[in-house]
Amino acid sequence: MSYWLEHFKAFEQSGLTQAAYCQKFELNAKHFSSRLGLYRETQASVIPNLIPVQVEGLMSEPICLHHAKGHRLELPSSISASWLAELLRGLD
Repeated sequence: MSYWLEHFKAFEQSGLTQAAYCQKFELNAKHFSSRLGLYRETQASVIPNLIPVQVEGLMSEPICLHHAKGHRLELPSSISASWLAELLRGLD
């Protein structure tokens, strides 16, 4: 794991502000903030991991998609699989 990646993960779990984290680890706050911004941009563009599912019978409950950052999308169970696949492709 790279030096900066270790710091970004530790920072996100620390509960500290960027300024406090940088002070604690004697990092240049402007440099840290710049690199963290680039890291977050690349993470936002990563294609989500999908797992295959097989549905048997009729579904009456809505389909709910949950994102790690808390976003939630609820769709009717009647939605076509091809439309849903196109939607997911558009997210990358």
